[in-house]
Amino acid sequence: MPVLLSLNLYRHDRGNHTTITLAGELDMDTAPPVCVMIEDCLRGGIRTIDIDLTLLTFCDVSGLNTFLAAAERTATAGGLLCLHHPCPMLTRLLDLTGTGFLVHGQPREAELPPLTHGPGRRVPSAGLVSTARGGRG
Repeated sequence: MPVLLSLNLYRHDRGNHTTITLAGELDMDTAPPVCVMIEDCLRGGIRTIDIDLTLLTFCDVSGLNTFLAAAERTATAGGLLCLHHPCPMLTRLLDLTGTGFLVHGQPREAELPPLTHGPGRRVPSAGLVSTARGGRG
């Protein structure tokens, strides 16, 4: 029996700007259509991508990785991707992972002062979040 996706995507283009609204749950099973939609935007010349999360009810680390990868691809194409209206749970996830720069109105990474841990040591920027659990190798 096929699994029904629990995420609806809506796209509204205005020139080289689009708003994508996500409604439902964003996880490992529902993330691929989001990636496809963002890739379609970039191929179509859209360089400003706003993602409205007002109706998003759940987002796990797969969803967060989707947003981070999409933001990187958009920046590489000379554009900007911003998240809007995250729910408190997603806001907490973004805060815990140091990825709040994805949210509209938060300072972008380039505007943030360097983070340090201890005297003069720089802490690496947040990148893709791994879902793997493993010990030291």
